[in-house]
Amino acid sequence: MSYEIKAEIREAQGTGASRRLRRENKVPAVLYGEATEPLAIAVDHHDIWFDLDKESFHTAVIKLDVAGKVHDVIVRDFQIHPFKPQVQHIDFQAVDANKPVNIRVPVHLLNAAASPAEKLQGGRVALLAQTVEVTALPKDIPASLDLDVSAINGGEIRHLSDLPYPEGVTSVALRRHENLAVAAASGKSK
Repeated sequence: MSYEIKAEIREAQGTGASRRLRRENKVPAVLYGEATEPLAIAVDHHDIWFDLDKESFHTAVIKLDVAGKVHDVIVRDFQIHPFKPQVQHIDFQAVDANKPVNIRVPVHLLNAAASPAEKLQGGRVALLAQTVEVTALPKDIPASLDLDVSAINGGEIRHLSDLPYPEGVTSVALRRHENLAVAAASGKSK
């Protein structure tokens, strides 16, 4: 899914200026990257609030239009108010289409209910890592990594090396020789 966001350059900075922006239903933001000087911007709160709720938004390359100039960006960080439904701040990182980026990608378990651990051994399959950090070119960033656990038995563990990585995508932890656990099954072993 592709996302396009319009932004405006903000001149005033600081706590008071940010509060005034939020009262106008805008979110203070910053755009930074290798080929870009850090730039203070503001985006529409309504659009960002609903986009942040979508899982694919966090791994998508977004077209950010800042005063007529379009940047390819990814969301690096954001802050939500502790009790109000309000985005406090968002960071966008400009990306180069020819340079790989590190990004966290969600992990989904497939067929857990059909696994022997749940069907026959009275256990549960638990996801131990909600996200995995990968390296990929911006065009190759997957929306998620799907782990099929239909054959997992009680007491077994699935690791990063068991995840199917699309071509051009590598695990940062595996490159450091750290094969971390991603999913585990409880229940009586065979």
